[in-house]
Amino acid sequence: MQSVTFTILRYDPAGGGEPRYQDFQVNITKPGMMVLDGLNQIRWEQDGTLAYRRSCREGVCGSDGVNVNGANMLTCVTHIEEVARKGRVVIQPLPGLPLIKDLVVDLEDFLRKYFTVKPYLITRAPAPDKERLQSPAERRRLDGLYECILCACCSSSCPSYWADPEYLGPSALLNVWRFIDDSRDEGAQERLDILDDHHGAWRCHTILNCVEACPKGLNPTKAITGIKTALLKRKF
Repeated sequence: MQSVTFTILRYDPAGGGEPRYQDFQVNITKPGMMVLDGLNQIRWEQDGTLAYRRSCREGVCGSDGVNVNGANMLTCVTHIEEVARKGRVVIQPLPGLPLIKDLVVDLEDFLRKYFTVKPYLITRAPAPDKERLQSPAERRRLDGLYECILCACCSSSCPSYWADPEYLGPSALLNVWRFIDDSRDEGAQERLDILDDHHGAWRCHTILNCVEACPKGLNPTKAITGIKTALLKRKF
């Protein structure tokens, strides 16, 4: 491939007009170019008005989540040759989130739901002289939970999240299970009170879109199953 067509959804509410798709030619100047490299090439060399988020370029910050060919992913860790279909890549903003401009979505509500579940260690016992200890087995229980980068790829891929504006979503639920399942935490009951709701864990219908969308290979559905199990144990 010498070049690839990037078909990008454009929308500028300040300028008026309806959302539209615009084609750009991206030149493949080196092997292994990422989708983010293509977006940078467009912005720096063709159209400086193109709006998108980026930061670390290492798949850690979570800022550059978009929808590529109908699937949510991070542009900084997605190779162009992996997603080009007949020389074309279709790029849209993450679905189900308010659109600000072009590929930039409003994450305020997504983050509000994250903070609603109290994603931090809650302790009531006096602090020890040193650290709060865990056994190796207790620490391993957190693997696959703490690595979330809050890119919103999972939540914005979830039909339940689209249908219910108050649904906490897979990202918030995975992050709250990370603390409920932490042996050092003492706030499980107050968090379970928040989650035992038709906008909480019970809204998940095990569609598994969140698992497919997570760029870190995490399993929010498994975490939600843990929450549901904890809720049932508390009741019965």
